[in-house]
Amino acid sequence: MRPFLVILFATLLTPGGALAARGETAFLPAHELLATSTALGNAYTAGASVVVTSPVSADLTVVGGAVVSAGSVAGDALFVGGSVSSRAPVKGDLRAAGGTIILNEAVAGDVVALGYRVDEVGRAGGSVFVVAANASLMNGAGGPVTVYGNNVFLAGDFARDVRIVAGGSVTFGKDTTIRGRLSYEAPEPARNLDSVAVLGGVEYASASYLPDAGTSRALALASIGVFLLVRILGALILAGLLTGLFPGLARTITDKVSKGRLRSLLLTTLLGVAALIAAPIIIVLTAVTFVGFGVALFLGVAYALLVILAAMYAGILLGTLCVRRLSRRQNVLWRDGVLGMLGLSLVALVPIVGGLLVGVLTAFTAGTLLTLFFGFAFPHGESESEEV
Repeated sequence: MRPFLVILFATLLTPGGALAARGETAFLPAHELLATSTALGNAYTAGASVVVTSPVSADLTVVGGAVVSAGSVAGDALFVGGSVSSRAPVKGDLRAAGGTIILNEAVAGDVVALGYRVDEVGRAGGSVFVVAANASLMNGAGGPVTVYGNNVFLAGDFARDVRIVAGGSVTFGKDTTIRGRLSYEAPEPARNLDSVAVLGGVEYASASYLPDAGTSRALALASIGVFLLVRILGALILAGLLTGLFPGLARTITDKVSKGRLRSLLLTTLLGVAALIAAPIIIVLTAVTFVGFGVALFLGVAYALLVILAAMYAGILLGTLCVRRLSRRQNVLWRDGVLGMLGLSLVALVPIVGGLLVGVLTAFTAGTLLTLFFGFAFPHGESESEEV
């Protein structure tokens, strides 16, 4: 299987006429290669850095990190590399792929180039197809030209039609001539178009790649919907885990509501409100002093944990209360927390009233958690044995 893949890869890299070309074939792999001897047939070179200075009488294929071709090529040329520089004429077709591609000399046939930056200084006798972020054709072309890019610059004499699709700007050099039809898409009209002689007419399509007001509004609403969905799913999962792992704590909080007096419930809620409001102020004041920075960091982590647990147990409390009222079941299951958090998330979407209800439940659970923590850390008198 592996030899077959190697043969297939080599076949894909071979220029169009290479397999039919007659003569000797040279294959030169190396880490750094300087080819100075003339190749009488097809030449294949590969390496981290490849420089070909001798003429090639047939096709030339070069694969490397940095590729420089300074010898004329009688057939087709294929260059693949991080940077590609063609400094000698090519009498056949030229195909190149790389980060930076610079074609300094003429190409008698067609040119196909794919890269981040493509600069064609020499003239192409055939068609030109370029895909690049920044593309420049300095000396025209003898065949039709197609360019896809961000910023495109054209100059010289173009014998056939020119088609450009640009995401940025399209600029023409002085005294540019297009003997066919110019068709281009860009966010704004081409620069220096008045100095260009276009014999076949101009077709311009304004292609703004920024969304309009309606699309932006739809995207914003979709983004908000995805964010809310992800947030609700995360809250449901966390609520289910907390309820399933610590059912005693959820049952204790629920008992305080179902069995507690109104005065106790109000005091617990006020304690939670005071803690949620006063804690950030205390943390900031403590952090101002150098000595208290560590204490402030510890308090900040504890406060964040309190807020998360209070928000989670607010939904769990809502779910367990509903289950007790509807099914008279006293034990707590993980699905009670999931259903309660789902209900609380839906209630939170109601303007004003929903936010107020969520705030009250969160404050009550925060106060209850603080009471349970202090009762566990500083036990006094007779304490009830509760499963937490």
